[in-house]
Amino acid sequence: MTNSTLLEIPGYKAGTWVLDPAHSEVTFSVRHMMISKVRGSFGLKSATIVAPENPLEASVTASAETASINTKDEGRDTHLRSADFFDVEQYPTIDFVSTGVRVSGGDFLVDGDLTMHGVTQPVTFEVEFGGFGTDPWGNYKAGATAKTVVNREDFGLTWNAALETGGVLVGKDVTITLDLQGSVQA
Repeated sequence: MTNSTLLEIPGYKAGTWVLDPAHSEVTFSVRHMMISKVRGSFGLKSATIVAPENPLEASVTASAETASINTKDEGRDTHLRSADFFDVEQYPTIDFVSTGVRVSGGDFLVDGDLTMHGVTQPVTFEVEFGGFGTDPWGNYKAGATAKTVVNREDFGLTWNAALETGGVLVGKDVTITLDLQGSVQA
């Protein structure tokens, strides 16, 4: 579906934007023992934004490697890689494919399908642009942060343990944050 509204973004350039992995990351946070949060990250495998003249007609694809999960605790990371959680042997990537871009109430939103643990669910990322600029080597760059919250159980990630004090070890809601920098390809 073509969006006929032309959105003006200062510094925006049409083209294919490719991820700069050295300046990008996927992080997440989830409640632990219902009293604190565990934070972690995944290594980005790829991300591409195809940006036509109208930014509202852009498309996004991205992929992260599940085996790269890092929560700063090797025992926990090993458990998260197992069949109890991500089952990295069977599901080596987490993938996102956009289905639309829109502005709502002043917020820039990217809708799409997130596939994790073999299950695809619709999600919406709220995007905050960091801006555009040329690096010292002449590459035109863009930066943005995108954030969404998903229920991990909707993706079949249901492992948990009851606590003696009540509640469970791992919360359902997971906040996913993408800090991205990319460059436009000539």
